[in-house]
Amino acid sequence: MADHFQALVLESSDKNKPLSVKQLRMEDLPEGDVTIQVAYSSINYKDAMVGIQHQMIKKYPHIPGIDLAGTVLASDTPDFNAGDEVIVTSYFLGTGHHGGFSEIARVPKEWVVPLPEGLTLREAMILGTAGFTAALSLQRLEDNGLTPEKGPMLVAGATGGVGSIAVNMLADNGYEVIASTGKKEEETYLKTIGATQVIAREDVQRTDDQPVYKKQWAAAIDPVGGSTTSFIISSLDYGGSVATSGLTGGTEVDTNVLPVLGRAVNWLGIDSVMCPMDVRQTVWQRLASDLKPSLLEEEIVQEVKLDEVPSILETILKGQLRGRTIVHFPS
Repeated sequence: MADHFQALVLESSDKNKPLSVKQLRMEDLPEGDVTIQVAYSSINYKDAMVGIQHQMIKKYPHIPGIDLAGTVLASDTPDFNAGDEVIVTSYFLGTGHHGGFSEIARVPKEWVVPLPEGLTLREAMILGTAGFTAALSLQRLEDNGLTPEKGPMLVAGATGGVGSIAVNMLADNGYEVIASTGKKEEETYLKTIGATQVIAREDVQRTDDQPVYKKQWAAAIDPVGGSTTSFIISSLDYGGSVATSGLTGGTEVDTNVLPVLGRAVNWLGIDSVMCPMDVRQTVWQRLASDLKPSLLEEEIVQEVKLDEVPSILETILKGQLRGRTIVHFPS
């Protein structure tokens, strides 16, 4: 095991001292049961909140990165052995605990998911928290009775990580997908990955006090929040559901009980951070089988090096990043 490794580090709370690649020693890692040689990490909106805005950090210096996939180097638990391929996402990884933007990571055993058969480490990180969130959203919608026969599905924020994977995943499974986006120039991309129709972001935002709107969707995957969530709740078909997982559009949702009572709609909260391990493993198994997007490695991903991450984080905060971006750590 190497004594030194590289990681992307925030040295202090001073925002004038940006993320930079540093050489660290094994003793710089936090306590944990499982030490992992990271093969891939991935870049998420939350990583930008941490790495650029310094949100959610418990102490400095800090290594961001809420996702990682790699191979176990050492383990203090019989649950994992050296050589095992594993995934770690969510919990406090990259926020309250050193994260995945590092060649080596050490984490509690309770956070570790064995890599399911049917997924490579690279595919696992193209999916990452975004793919897990999209799949968990669909799982919850199906638990509430959704089937392709129920009618069209709306995916809001469709060019983002959750949205892109959701569009492809839903189309693969026979759903009619309506994709909304603020990027008109990405219509071809969204139709390539499975959208039947692409509509403007403004078409799914609430702008008045009307209590309900015309019924338009059987269900929706909503990683946006704010006025988009408000509009979706008021425009679902009878018995429809919306799975909300994000807040890039804001935290305030202006709605009322009329669609809930008159149309029996369901507003489902999607939490990928503290999702129970039994549910987590079930969803990852589905991501390796029936919910594995067909265009995962063809249209949805770009790959970058560790020193390119800070500029990507700035891009994602501006809403300019499409699909998924992964970080590769060559062995």
